[in-house]
Amino acid sequence: MQLNLPKSETTRFLALLGLLVAVSFFAGLGSAPLFDVDEGAFSEATREMMVSKNYLTTWLNGAPRFDKPILIYWLQLLSVNMFGVNEFAFRLPSALAGTAWAASIFVVVRKVSGNRQAFLAAALMVLSLQVNVIAKAAIADALLNALLAITMFALFRHFETGSKRALYLAFAMAGFGMLTKGPIAVIIPVAVFFIFSLVEGELKKLVRATLSPWGIIIFLCIALPWYLLEYREQGMAFIEGFFFKHNISRFNTSFEGHSGSLFYYFPVLIIGLMPFTGLLFTVLFNLKKLFAERENRFLLIWFGFVFIFFSLSGTKLPHYVIYGYTPLFILMARALPLSRHPRLLALWPMMLLILLLFLPLLARTAMNYTDDLYLLTLFAEGITLTGASHILVIIASLLGILAIEFLSRFSAADKLIATGVIFALIINIHLMPIAGKLLQEPVKEAALLARKAGYKIVMWEVYYPSFFVYSESFAERREPLPGEIALTTVKQLATLDTPAILYSKRGIVLVKIKQ
Repeated sequence: MQLNLPKSETTRFLALLGLLVAVSFFAGLGSAPLFDVDEGAFSEATREMMVSKNYLTTWLNGAPRFDKPILIYWLQLLSVNMFGVNEFAFRLPSALAGTAWAASIFVVVRKVSGNRQAFLAAALMVLSLQVNVIAKAAIADALLNALLAITMFALFRHFETGSKRALYLAFAMAGFGMLTKGPIAVIIPVAVFFIFSLVEGELKKLVRATLSPWGIIIFLCIALPWYLLEYREQGMAFIEGFFFKHNISRFNTSFEGHSGSLFYYFPVLIIGLMPFTGLLFTVLFNLKKLFAERENRFLLIWFGFVFIFFSLSGTKLPHYVIYGYTPLFILMARALPLSRHPRLLALWPMMLLILLLFLPLLARTAMNYTDDLYLLTLFAEGITLTGASHILVIIASLLGILAIEFLSRFSAADKLIATGVIFALIINIHLMPIAGKLLQEPVKEAALLARKAGYKIVMWEVYYPSFFVYSESFAERREPLPGEIALTTVKQLATLDTPAILYSKRGIVLVKIKQ
């Protein structure tokens, strides 16, 4: 059943959602340096595409990069050509994709549940910690999540109404998803709807949808040309690098050391959904009631499949579980009226803020458990950066969230959103700049120095792809020879015979090896 809603009310909620998007996704978009490894790698591959004018194959540090398909690089290239080679331009496609993702949630939910619940579901997505970060990162995941959400919504609409337009839209979005991150854009929709069809006794409907001739043609017209052209140019190196190494091997084995137990994603969910983690437990406590409705069954199957699939995967990374966040935000919005003690929902963000309050103390404690000079330097610098101003910001945020709970005119939903805004501001204006200064500012400054001086650099025991972006040059990764200049950490200085230090900051050094 679709609701007839006043246009003025819809416009008002869309304007409010746009304001939240601006606060969460666009505020400070280019303020922090690119973070390594992922942002640096994606951005450098885009920069090399711009320089080489090879718009088919991505390269990183002068070598082919088969990690991801091409679409995000094309979008980043378009942005860079418009706004220049800078952090804002590299991140803009993700922020725009995040905006489309939020809009899709609002549009779909409002048709069934009205503007208020649609706004709440989209707001939970926009203001949650993990989405806030991923929608500003110069990587492929915000784009994939937007395309995946539209694919799933369109398929469900086809199941409900038989709409051919919705089915073709789903195939088109899956095609673009295949160009964004590969087979996972197809695996999730097919698996989820297979399970959903089994539960609902509608396998015939799934078979008809999957075998739609025009749908398949649309998908292949979008996705196939690049794969064929890439195989023509790179041959089996592409098949082995992309399909076998970066897709099959990621599930079968622990790739690049990213492993974890079956319970890996439980803490990821608890932290990633902040400041709305309490609503996750409201959903869990009301599973039986929620599962009674057909649309909720679809949403629960969607989230459940993603959670279980990646829990069983050999390679585990925090952002994988985000592929199941879209249905979770809708379920959380629907579960809020079922919460018996909505005021207790504020305890979760307050606990995290208290933990952040004690960051300096935790860093001092950690220093007693390592003799790694680089880590000791980072902890010491982190303590400096999280001084009195950090403590004041966190205390003010705690008091703000506490005060919100005593505003009688605010509904439970209003209080959640207000808390989310405070959280988003803390991340964008306070925590992200600190992380950028601590981890990436020295890499950027060293790279700019190397570019200005024309240094040829060797990376030794470190890997910072963002260095390539800022220095506009390549670097070999090996032990440096006498007379060469190396980018490394203070940890390696003890092994060198009186090297000439050209740059040193927060544990990152540029050194010239003695001849």
